[in-house]
Amino acid sequence: MNRILVVDDEPSVRFVLRETLEERGHAVEEAGGGHAARELLAEERFDVVFLDIRMPDVGGFEILDEITTSGPDAPSVVVITAQNTLDNAVEAMKRGAFDYLTKPFDLAEVEAAVTKALRVRALRHEVTELRKQVGETFRSGLALVGRNAAMVELFKTIGRVAPTDTSVLILGESGTGKELVARTVHYHSRRQEGPFVAVNMAAIPSELIEAELFGYERGAFTGAVEARAGRFRQAHGGTLFLDEVGDLPLALQAKLLRVVQDQEVTPLGGKQPVPIDIRIVAATHQNLEEAVREGRFREDLYFRLNVVPIRIVPLRERRDDIPVLVQHFIERFSSTLDLPRRWPTEGALQKLIDHSWPGNVRELENVVKRALAFASGNVITEEDVGVVTEGRGAPAADWTDLVRRELVAMLENPARAPERGPYWSLVERLERAILAAALDRAEGNQLQAARLLGINRNTLRKKLIELGIETRPGWVSSR
Repeated sequence: MNRILVVDDEPSVRFVLRETLEERGHAVEEAGGGHAARELLAEERFDVVFLDIRMPDVGGFEILDEITTSGPDAPSVVVITAQNTLDNAVEAMKRGAFDYLTKPFDLAEVEAAVTKALRVRALRHEVTELRKQVGETFRSGLALVGRNAAMVELFKTIGRVAPTDTSVLILGESGTGKELVARTVHYHSRRQEGPFVAVNMAAIPSELIEAELFGYERGAFTGAVEARAGRFRQAHGGTLFLDEVGDLPLALQAKLLRVVQDQEVTPLGGKQPVPIDIRIVAATHQNLEEAVREGRFREDLYFRLNVVPIRIVPLRERRDDIPVLVQHFIERFSSTLDLPRRWPTEGALQKLIDHSWPGNVRELENVVKRALAFASGNVITEEDVGVVTEGRGAPAADWTDLVRRELVAMLENPARAPERGPYWSLVERLERAILAAALDRAEGNQLQAARLLGINRNTLRKKLIELGIETRPGWVSSR
């Protein structure tokens, strides 16, 4: 119930306002002057205050100033006065009044003022909450960055679709940030307090996908020594992100369709379906319409997933965002990886802008990370970004030369030399870069990262612990 305070030294005015507002379902308190209003405002919370300007004890403008400066949750103030002058109206609005009514006022005006004030107040709370969420998103490294017109449209689409439970299909090349968009949709939805579960279809062997998604009962197959919930049930009350859904085997697409339609899942070896409450967000770099025509993807499943399509443009189509992204990555890595805050020269930045970026934002992120780690001076030069702009697959720079230049810089400037000595410092930084790159490629899957590096998983985990590198489900370092 909305709470309204009426402040006026005329009992008849207070009576009329109280009767009118209580009939509309509002809770109303009265104050016959400024002192009484102060006491009520200090003790109770109000959504709207009707405030007379001229009162015998404390003037209305003085109370108005106190209310409008009391904090972000201050009530909306509607000034009421018999002194209908331009100066009064201008002064009231200048001091932060929400509206201005003159006596004798029409009760329809009162109702309209309250309705509008409450609506604006609700929007103000919503904006405050969204700012808080956005702030948390940026602090966690999950920030969609861009000023390009295509990105602005992307932000608008997310804003429209996030509050609903509509299925979303995110389309875009590898490295454009599809999982980051999915997480942003989740964090701005009514499911934000629920889990966000990400599954990469391309990273799971085809024979394990069914058990991974649907879960299984104990004894369902050889090796099933205990029951497992599966990703659908893990996402109950939240969002399930199906990355690279185009790689889902055709035989499992029918089962996925049934889960999406019925919101229930039957684990392997189970007899009874288990109700679930999830939102599906899928993503792919493939052309699913073409896959449907070729019989590789079910048409009915495609229509179920593609209720709201979101296309992320590749980085080469929004080059004007590259300086903004570079700044974002520098700020992020200098903080999270304890790297020096170095900024690119004009030539280095132009070189980054001119590159075609076949690996998209993920590739740019890794280039900035390497440049921060191995730049020998206080800035990032064209040499530091290396030959990355010569084509895909080219190294960012010769590592031997990078290490040599960094070592020389340390030896020539003792103040830059770490306490442990140059050798261990350089080895640690190389290990960090290697492990981060492998985990990025494996999307946080430690077993797959170990295979890529040709080392044992236990060796990888030991190194991660030694270097203090945190990993988590749904690794998003490069997204």
